[in-house]
Amino acid sequence: MEPSDQQTGPDSGSQEVNPVYLQQLRELDIPEEAAKQALLHTRNVSAEEAAMYYFNKLENEEEGDDDLMFKMVFVVNMDLAMGVGKVSLKTKVAAQVGHAAIGLYQALQEKNSWREMAWKWDHGGAKKVVLQGTNMAHLLELQALAMSLSLPTYLVQDAGRTQVEAGSRTILAIVGEEDMVNNVTGSLKLL
Repeated sequence: MEPSDQQTGPDSGSQEVNPVYLQQLRELDIPEEAAKQALLHTRNVSAEEAAMYYFNKLENEEEGDDDLMFKMVFVVNMDLAMGVGKVSLKTKVAAQVGHAAIGLYQALQEKNSWREMAWKWDHGGAKKVVLQGTNMAHLLELQALAMSLSLPTYLVQDAGRTQVEAGSRTILAIVGEEDMVNNVTGSLKLL
């Protein structure tokens, strides 16, 4: 995670907002603090982007989805021999989960709705769970199911620089509203 990505929520007061965009939002009768938060959340891309974020957030609050809990899961391909002994296995899995977390976080920056989901996940406790998957085919099935439910995913494909064969799918990362994620991974065992 880059340092600038860490401060994308309403508590990121140390970042400056674009004053021209801020004025345009104020002309739309958006409260100043809410306009600043929207600009920070959308990274000062444009007044239009911030306005869309603000009005979408208002609509979602009216629908009551602020009570939803979000979580991120990492499904480990247990079919791969990732090390000799427990220490090596834990180290390799930890590194692969790190790759998955970064890859998924980067993917979440691609869409406004996904950035908002990332923000809600982070500010709702940033729940993370590591689970056991059977093999590569299992990870691909889970990814397809998650994608059919419009859940953001990231599948780590190993570069083959250590003990795992190049191209192996090692970890599937999924994030979303907890009940939706549970529809995909709820039957899997904890690692």
